[in-house]
Amino acid sequence: MSVVSVRVPKELKEKMSRVQEDWAGYLRHMIERRIHQHEILEASRRIDEIRSKTTRGAYLAAESVRRDRDRA
Repeated sequence: MSVVSVRVPKELKEKMSRVQEDWAGYLRHMIERRIHQHEILEASRRIDEIRSKTTRGAYLAAESVRRDRDRA
């Protein structure tokens, strides 16, 4: 595991010490969450890019079903 250091003002550090929280775990979770959000956004952008390069098909399911039913 790598180490990441964060500097906070002394007043904030004092306030943090009054709150019973696993700050390292909390920050780790928030970083993981942000990375996940970023990955989802990037995947969405790639999907949009692929979608913009394709053309919408002319297949109409309702017409196909109607044709099949009319044949019977």
